[in-house]
Amino acid sequence: MDISILFSLKQPIYEQIVTQIVAQILNGELREEDQLPSIRKLASELKVSVITTKRAYEELERAGYVHTVTGKGTFIAYQDKENVKLNQIEVIKNELRRIVPDCKKYNIQLTELQKIMQLIYEEG
Repeated sequence: MDISILFSLKQPIYEQIVTQIVAQILNGELREEDQLPSIRKLASELKVSVITTKRAYEELERAGYVHTVTGKGTFIAYQDKENVKLNQIEVIKNELRRIVPDCKKYNIQLTELQKIMQLIYEEG
């Protein structure tokens, strides 16, 4: 499992962890019943607090991406790919709802925003 934390981002660290684990589930890098590192081990590897990784795992469990077996660990849960995709689309819509008002405030037209999004999409 490969997770990179950017401390310079405004996005909270636990959200960065959640986002990257979800992405790895969606693209098939993490499969059903794969075991995640322990909360302490991941915290140590990422050089973040145990509380941060615990919160990330709690968010993943709340969203249905993982399940925890007491004494055994945290595992990737079965994912209905179509349902996961719909959930991710909602997350993206919420991010766009946050960004679009700034675009309007700075008079960035929809066509300009579309060009920016296409450039970013092609970079990744």
